[in-house]
This record gives sequence, C-alpha cells and structure tokens, in this order.
Amino acid sequence: MKKRYLQDIENFIFLEDELEPADIIFIPGNGFPQMAEEAARLYQKGFAKWMLPSGRYSINLGHFGGVVINQERYCGTYKTEWEFLMDVLMKNGVPRDCILKEDQATYTYENAIFSKKRLEENGIIIRKAIICCHAFHARRCQMYYEQIFPEVKLMIHPVDTGITKENWLDTDEGAQKVFGEVERCGIQMWMIWEDIKQSMGKHK
Repeated sequence: MKKRYLQDIENFIFLEDELEPADIIFIPGNGFPQMAEEAARLYQKGFAKWMLPSGRYSINLGHFGGVVINQERYCGTYKTEWEFLMDVLMKNGVPRDCILKEDQATYTYENAIFSKKRLEENGIIIRKAIICCHAFHARRCQMYYEQIFPEVKLMIHPVDTGITKENWLDTDEGAQKVFGEVERCGIQMWMIWEDIKQSMGKHK
C-alpha cells in the first residue's frame, strides 16, 4: 500500500480537469511532440479556435535541446521550441493561421507571461483556456498560468510523456521529477505569497 504522504504528493502534483470548449489551448515549450499532438486532436474536435505554443529554449541549455521522440516525423531544423511545436501542430491538421507565435520564453513562468503579451498584442480576449502539459508538470503550470490569467477559467489537460500518476514511483527518474516539482511549487507558493503581502500592504 502506498504511504499516505506519497499519495498526498501524487494528488497534489497530478491534476486533470474535465474539459469543455475553450477559446485557446496553451502548450508550454518542450521537445516532446505529445502535447502538441494532443492539442491538435482537441482542435479537430472543436475544443478551441486558437493554439498558442510557447517557448524559445530552456534557460539552462541556451539552445533548443532537440526532438525527444518521433524524430523521423518531426525532422526539421528547429531553432526554438515554438518552431518545433508549430510543426507538430501543422503536421497534425491545425491550420497555420490558427497558431499564435511566442518564441521568447525560456522557462514556464515566462511561457505564461509572454503568452499573455502575445494575446494582448493580437487583441485576443480569452475567458476559457486549456493547458496541454506533461502530466508531472500539471500543478506548476496551473500555478503559473493562474497567476498571470486570474480572470480566465483554466483547464489542465495532462499528457503522458513517460511519467504519469500511475508510474512515477516505478523509476528513480520519475520520483526525482515529481519530488523536484514539489520543491519548485513550494518556491513558487512563497513568491506568490510575497506578492499577496505586498499587494495587501499597498491597499491598507
């Protein structure tokens, strides 16, 4: 039987919302095609008009790290995560004019920040959004995007890229990823709390 604290961690990190039609699908930057493939599937089913893949490359690498799987299909010379994700979307049936461009973000919080800027620049107002992300990245995406889009109903749609709610404890890599997400979420919670305290102080 799984220890209760491990179950609590699992329930905290791995989110999944029931989907309904939205205005846009966000895809935080990465080198895995599965998130954009799933976003394209949702587009084909009529869940959203706009797609917004976001990402330049990892701030830690300083360059696009490459396509992780299915390199034979996604074999372009991609300089950014956005170029790669756009290609995945188009090869899976999403028209180019439905794909917005954000190719400057180098980490998840920037994905949210710069995505909002692109929407504002394009005069696009959204009320509901779906986020296609790694299953183990779901909570942190929810926290970041909710911070930047407080008036938007966000629906988290986790995608299986190898580490899931069902198997994260089966490997050292899975456990390390999930425990790392817990740490990052704690840091982000502290930053949000500091912002809240400053905001409260300004309104006293």
